[in-house]
Amino acid sequence: MKALLLKYKSVVKFILTFLMVYVVLTIGYKLYLDFSNGSRFYPDYFTNLVAKQSESLINTLGYDAKVVAHPDEPSMKLLVNSKFVARVVEGCNSISVIILFVSFIIAFAGKFKPTFVYILTGSTLIYIVNLMRIAILSIGLYNYPWRKDVLHTVIFPMIIYGMVFVLWMFWVNRFSKNRKQYA
Repeated sequence: MKALLLKYKSVVKFILTFLMVYVVLTIGYKLYLDFSNGSRFYPDYFTNLVAKQSESLINTLGYDAKVVAHPDEPSMKLLVNSKFVARVVEGCNSISVIILFVSFIIAFAGKFKPTFVYILTGSTLIYIVNLMRIAILSIGLYNYPWRKDVLHTVIFPMIIYGMVFVLWMFWVNRFSKNRKQYA
């Protein structure tokens, strides 16, 4: 067993680092959500912000969008041209995806400055693509409501997770200190 651990030391280190960072960030996010309960931003600050920014983006694209607090659940109702098309829930704010992204980058960390800059740049890109995803999904649901299942469960998750995968591969191949070890 010891020989296996030594042989696969870098893999074990990656997995343990990834899991440790992921657990710590997830617990921190859970605490944030718990403390957000009852704040003036409903249901929490980031979900509220994403809903409002999605509304602005949809309006910029020529539609009349409006977000309102959902009366029965912790979410924001998104209306396009006065038609209820989607709920913006906590899972729509991209924080969980960013936590996954950051955990992987730290597990394959290179030098501090490039790692830090890449985390900030990648997280910002994920956030922006998520806003565009919500806006396009909402417009798609407004125009093609019968395509709801394909749009919401296949195409748009594929976009966000596909982009995260590309960011990961770019990091591993360009900046990671482990680049040569896994080449």
